[in-house]
Amino acid sequence: MKTYYFVRHCQANGQSKDASLTPQGIAQSHALAQFFSGIHLKQIISSPYRRATQTTEPLAHEKQLEVQIDQRLSERVLSSKPIDDWYEKLKLSFTDLHMTCEGGESSQEAMNRIVEALYEQIKLGKNHTLFVTHGNLMGLLLKHADPTIGFKEWEKLSNPDVYVLKYFKPDHIEIERIWHK
Repeated sequence: MKTYYFVRHCQANGQSKDASLTPQGIAQSHALAQFFSGIHLKQIISSPYRRATQTTEPLAHEKQLEVQIDQRLSERVLSSKPIDDWYEKLKLSFTDLHMTCEGGESSQEAMNRIVEALYEQIKLGKNHTLFVTHGNLMGLLLKHADPTIGFKEWEKLSNPDVYVLKYFKPDHIEIERIWHK
């Protein structure tokens, strides 16, 4: 069995790539580091978005680990243009995994990215890895592990949120929510 942790970033000041953590988000990042203080980690891999890397800073410092950046952990782009009914489109994208909006990425494409990042670590024999990502991508990873997971479960994700994913050969995955705000 191999163990992986998936963290949704702490509370942030928006959705842009350079949005930073709020003061509450900074406090959450320290609480997250405290939560992981007794958990063995060998590596931390993060989305390049500022809110994700800021989420990892206290933990990386505490564990004396360098944060590796992986573009595949970036948030999913639903559309390249603002859409008024984005919430309904997002909801639909959890049942129609191939649906795309203008300039956007389908749920299947986004899911493939995060699953590829996970399986790369599994294939390399890496264990005790922590991934820091975003809500939509985390929801899609959870859906990959358990196809019954959908939009309602995504809505219940918090900032931050932590799941442990246990990988058993051959390709059996168990997931469990272990911490949330």
